[in-house]
Amino acid sequence: MGERRGAAVGAAAIALGAGACYCLWQLAAAGRRRRRRAAVGAPLSPPSAVLLELPESAHTLDVDALQKLLHLLQATDDPLIQEQALITLGNSAAFSVNQNIIRNLNGLSIIGGMLYNCAPSVKEKALNALNNLSMNIKNQEVIQVYITQVCKNVESAPLNSGLQLAGLRLLTNMSVTNDYHHKMVDFIPCFLHLLSAGTERTQIQVLKVLVNLSANAAMTRHLLRAEVPSLLLLFDSCMNREILLRTLTFAANVKGKVNNGEGNTIQDQYSKDSVFVTLCRDSTPFAQKLAALLHHPDREVKEQVVRILTQ
Repeated sequence: MGERRGAAVGAAAIALGAGACYCLWQLAAAGRRRRRRAAVGAPLSPPSAVLLELPESAHTLDVDALQKLLHLLQATDDPLIQEQALITLGNSAAFSVNQNIIRNLNGLSIIGGMLYNCAPSVKEKALNALNNLSMNIKNQEVIQVYITQVCKNVESAPLNSGLQLAGLRLLTNMSVTNDYHHKMVDFIPCFLHLLSAGTERTQIQVLKVLVNLSANAAMTRHLLRAEVPSLLLLFDSCMNREILLRTLTFAANVKGKVNNGEGNTIQDQYSKDSVFVTLCRDSTPFAQKLAALLHHPDREVKEQVVRILTQ
């Protein structure tokens, strides 16, 4: 009996992984209860049965398996099972063929629906799945309806949390083109707040979004109006190289638009802590920062500094 139970445990662990073994601990307690019921002849519950039937690799999931996972998300309110299903769907979405299949099965709407009124851990896994799915242009056309909710999740999530970072990663993908920037306008103050208050990991992720937005002339005025009192602190040679480089790129994009008249600036509209005053009007402190960075050892950093100075 002990050997049979050990074999059942091993088989269940392999199947439950489905490409996401690192999250098995979340289902350990529920798995032990299910295995005890199975050992005495009790049938497995439908959600457990779906997970246990999955192949070992997310790459080998076929249409039927993906359909079962999506039905499972709609049928259960157990957050542990929801998380495991979303992890498996997210892993399968790393393969382009599955991205199309999931869209055709209405999976984007089912996964997107998990961004509302679910446990934070479930929302995080849903965002991770949508992030992989958003690598497909046709999928972006569907996912864009959730951008406002994603921004709200980022804004309300605990600072530097996995949920916040997952939302920022999805917004980075969705802001690569200008098509959906207008949906993020109201949350620019939130992004700049995270730039000031977040850890380096959060700062890097939010800067990816801000750099994408700053490349769009239609966003320039909204960015210039936003307040970020500590922005100058990021222009420092001691700063993390990736943060410094992305901050310089952001500044170069914004100043370039202003100098070309694309920002349609009216100086009286900007507060003393605004991006406009920091980078464009009260230029002496910023110019001093740039002058010091001309001696930075990194070639790309110096190139961005020269780009700003020669605009």
